[in-house]
Amino acid sequence: MDLVDGFAEEAERYRHELRVHCYRMLGSFDDAEDVVQETLLRAWRGRESFEGRSSLRAWLYRIATNVCIDDVRRPRRVLPYQLEPASFPATALPPREDVPWLQPFPDVLLDRAEEPDATVIRRETIELAFLIAIQHLPPRQRAVLIFRDVLGWSARETAAAVGLSVAAVNSALQRARPVLREHLPPHRSEWTARDPSDDERKLLARYVTAWDNADPAALAALMHEDVRITMPPYPFWFEGREDAVRSLTPNFGDRWRFRPTTVNRQPALAAYLRSAVEISYRLFALDVFRLESGRIAEITAFETTDHQVYGLPETV
Repeated sequence: MDLVDGFAEEAERYRHELRVHCYRMLGSFDDAEDVVQETLLRAWRGRESFEGRSSLRAWLYRIATNVCIDDVRRPRRVLPYQLEPASFPATALPPREDVPWLQPFPDVLLDRAEEPDATVIRRETIELAFLIAIQHLPPRQRAVLIFRDVLGWSARETAAAVGLSVAAVNSALQRARPVLREHLPPHRSEWTARDPSDDERKLLARYVTAWDNADPAALAALMHEDVRITMPPYPFWFEGREDAVRSLTPNFGDRWRFRPTTVNRQPALAAYLRSAVEISYRLFALDVFRLESGRIAEITAFETTDHQVYGLPETV
């Protein structure tokens, strides 16, 4: 094939997996979309310089990684573990729209992004906890860990992609792994199944039933004692079963409906809210759950009305 003449079509084949790669690097779905667009634009402008010494895929990954590294050198998003726990009433801490944070990744797009290096995008490499943990790594260490431990690239391939020597790649990986382990939740092996299990789906169904019945005791029984609730971009979180339940119970009532879904390969509920002047319930948020040993360990609630990107109806 004449690569220059057929470049756009050939490069477009890699858009979905490049988006996942950039999302892992940046932790933001919107930023990943922008970076992939910039990557393809840079590649198009420099297409005549591509000499075929590596595959087109590897060349695009190198460009995308460099764009991501440039991007993450800017002041980055605040992580939930660096914030302050909320006190009651929660209104004492007003919303902060300027706080950037992690965003969820639609599973409907993950399903289109099958990576040639793996039969599926493994849940443990796309979960919110993994994305949060790798944000603690410097940009090049983050890239090295993703190439080596997630995509399974060799040290030589990784070195070419990130502009380091093979020795520097091996050193960066040795430094990155313990930092990653330090910031991952405990007992992680207990919640890395590829797809939400029947037990997980049943747990979420009991959660919805407890909500519909306005039953705080039933809700508390589903949670770990040290459960955590975060609501980005609001700069506070609730930790512990008592405060978590207290944060939820004021919202009991007939104004909410929930629809099971998944994002980031994690069980989730799409939350629909009905206003006082409407009959239908409109998509308001995505509640993403981390479950451990049959109970809720964490809920991350993301406000969103973008129903199309998540493959959800606008109203129920």
